[in-house]
Amino acid sequence: MRIETATAAGDPDRPNEDFTGVICPGSGRGGVLAVLDGVTPHPDGTGCTHGLPWYVARLGGVLLELSASRRDMTLSQCLAQAIGRTAAAHRDTCDLSHPNTPQSTVVAVRWDDEAAEHLVLSDSVLLLESPSGAVRPVLDDRLDRLPEPVPSLRARLRALPRDSGQRAAARREYTAAVEALRNAEDGFLTAAADPGVADHAVTGCDPRAAVRAVAALSDGAGRLVDVFGRTDWPGAFALLRTAGCDGLIAAVRAAEHADPDGTAHPRGKRHDDATAALAEL
Repeated sequence: MRIETATAAGDPDRPNEDFTGVICPGSGRGGVLAVLDGVTPHPDGTGCTHGLPWYVARLGGVLLELSASRRDMTLSQCLAQAIGRTAAAHRDTCDLSHPNTPQSTVVAVRWDDEAAEHLVLSDSVLLLESPSGAVRPVLDDRLDRLPEPVPSLRARLRALPRDSGQRAAARREYTAAVEALRNAEDGFLTAAADPGVADHAVTGCDPRAAVRAVAALSDGAGRLVDVFGRTDWPGAFALLRTAGCDGLIAAVRAAEHADPDGTAHPRGKRHDDATAALAEL
């Protein structure tokens, strides 16, 4: 078994809001890998006094512990309990009913001699490699399938001149429309304070013999594929093998620097926190 991880902050003046962790039992058989990507705090506040890095680290830590120690629970059940425990840890000091309460995407994969179980919530990515070398992405694409008026507002925003007052107003309108669909029916889901979202994660289980390696990418690392189109998911997996997790993140940064203003490749942030993890089982 070989496991490698890497992470890089998108802005040196802000804390990295991603989380990655791995647990391998002392027996050397099986393990758990998780990558979480904290949702950038809303400028109007979150109702939480602890901050997003605290929330993501707390949620990720509890998720890893439960996933490794409670094999009788599914990953969905582990995530639900992790969300509940994290909420309980700051319910008395923070307003968990706030619409912008700290939130995170989640990717988790757990394996043993018999099976490889996975969970994906929101727009981080899991890649599963078979013994033949075929790579299968596991995606929660609800954020890409939001109903009108989101697609029309996005198209209008991207057509407006940069740094114009019209564009700033259009961005606010577009952002508000997207946020109205966060953790809402017909919208998209993130881990926040409601354990019930775990029931709606994308989950699955493969025979252990059908999975040779796994990789998890926060959306800041996955943008090499889905924003810049520099490669496809199998190509990203191949890059992880040849250049390592640091090499993939370096390729993302090179693509960002080549289009600093997002003219050719529109995106919400010039640079984003980027995290990658690779486990060869």
